[in-house]
Amino acid sequence: MRLDKFLADMQIGSRKEVKKYIKDRRVTVNGQVITSDKIQVADHDVVTFDHQPVQYQKYFYYLLNKPQGVVSATTDPRDKTVLDLLKDKDQRDDLFPVGRLDKNTEGLLLISNDGVLAHQLLSPKKHVEKEYYAEVAGILTVEDVAAFAKGIIIDGNEQTLPAEMTILAVDPKQECSQMRLILHEGKFHQVKRMVKAVGKEVTYLKRVRMGDLSLDEELALGDYRPLTEAELALLKNAVK
Repeated sequence: MRLDKFLADMQIGSRKEVKKYIKDRRVTVNGQVITSDKIQVADHDVVTFDHQPVQYQKYFYYLLNKPQGVVSATTDPRDKTVLDLLKDKDQRDDLFPVGRLDKNTEGLLLISNDGVLAHQLLSPKKHVEKEYYAEVAGILTVEDVAAFAKGIIIDGNEQTLPAEMTILAVDPKQECSQMRLILHEGKFHQVKRMVKAVGKEVTYLKRVRMGDLSLDEELALGDYRPLTEAELALLKNAVK
């Protein structure tokens, strides 16, 4: 890889800016000051900028505990986005949320620049499980569980794939319920639309799992961290 591309990819500056940094003798490769941006560097080369080592990384993966009130988008003219939650040092132009959570839905959201993995995780053909915890206005019943298990018709005359609902609690006095739901697809507002189709309403929604990757409960709302190698392996295994 050319040295200027290497540095630009690592957010040292634009291609034009890093060319100037190189000419200004601010870059070394293997201890030698380099003044040509056309030099090729490999994985084993040691590159520094202003005496600080620059380690090349192609893909980035962050596990975010999305709070309510932010949108799953790269930019938005009105609302704060999930990318706005990243610290300056982690900001990159190529990062994006993998899939969407509604503005008022909380929980697990993957932020990455790996388009191939993102496509595989979201592809209906891969049937990667997404698990949600929901609080519902209304009394969930065993009939609702059976209907979800068969797949139901939601508004817009859309047919859902079979989904696994578990009723966690029911409060007859408050006329509310708690449930977990496992989906194998990702239709727009799907959980809310499925619950509406059986005559109830979602009042709180949180995604807790994607594939075998579970939300880190130690992450406060709005916090994030890089995926571990083991967690990344779980995601990649889910799409094989």
